[in-house]
Amino acid sequence: MPLIEHEQFIKAPIELCFDLARNVDIHTQTTSQTKEKAVGGVTEGLLEEGDIVIWEAVHLGIKQRLTAKITQMEKPTQFVDIMVKGAFHSFEHTHQFIEKDGGTLMIDRFQYKSPFGPLGILADKLFLESYMRRFIVSRAEALKEMAESPSHL
Repeated sequence: MPLIEHEQFIKAPIELCFDLARNVDIHTQTTSQTKEKAVGGVTEGLLEEGDIVIWEAVHLGIKQRLTAKITQMEKPTQFVDIMVKGAFHSFEHTHQFIEKDGGTLMIDRFQYKSPFGPLGILADKLFLESYMRRFIVSRAEALKEMAESPSHL
């Protein structure tokens, strides 16, 4: 199972970074390249433990839906979401926040298992793992830009 880890330092308070990362409306803004939007479950505002959201997006040229559930939340240091239904066999995404050097270190850990057995493993090696890494890094950079903007500080 591939594990993607990404660290992003943000010059902003931990509470702000945490809330931006779990905000459905902000998620939509930071994933505009995939036209991601919430179409079911919690469709706006801040996600809480136990919440379910159904995302619709275009990934790799294919429109798809993914249902995710927030399974753990420790404000303002960590929350975890898992895929309940969607294109992957499974995934778990841990979002961790650590106060550091007057800002926040945001750490994403995304572990997933592709469907289709050996074909899925081949897809991981050929393109899927690098695609998912770019997606996670792009979102982290967009969150950093938002959190560090004068309107949020």
